[in-house]
Amino acid sequence: MGSKGGKKVTIAKGKQRPIRLSLSDKRSVRTQFGALPYRLHEGRVEVLLITTRGTGRWIIPKGWPMDGETPAGAAATEAFEEAGVEGKLSHNVLGFFAYDKGHAGERLPCVVAVFPLKVKKIHKSYPEKAERRRRWVSAKKAAQMVSEPELRRMIKDFDPKTQT
Repeated sequence: MGSKGGKKVTIAKGKQRPIRLSLSDKRSVRTQFGALPYRLHEGRVEVLLITTRGTGRWIIPKGWPMDGETPAGAAATEAFEEAGVEGKLSHNVLGFFAYDKGHAGERLPCVVAVFPLKVKKIHKSYPEKAERRRRWVSAKKAAQMVSEPELRRMIKDFDPKTQT
């Protein structure tokens, strides 16, 4: 997809390779990886949303690339840390959305690659439990709750039958 200092970041169908980052590169990449945690409940798709730590807006779990981890693997790690869920992860990117992240008094433009995560386990205790709320809602309701237009469309159009 792109290159930073000779390091390739590839998001495409096929085998993902781990990303290699120095600590100073971690935030300059401005690419994040997110998970769309979902489950089937009474025949309907439900999506798990979480709140941001700062403003309390509803979002999906997402975070920075992790050294030695695939993009989808980083998304799965964020889903556990921020939402307390684990499951079957698709390594096929569902889509992308853009937003501005507040960091150290700056607004960093970020692009998030989203990977579907079929939730198999919900933990009562997880690293960011005290800092966030989580809520299962219908895909239609989730699309209304998030503010990023591309994420809203991704959730609205999400079909778990197309995931592997």
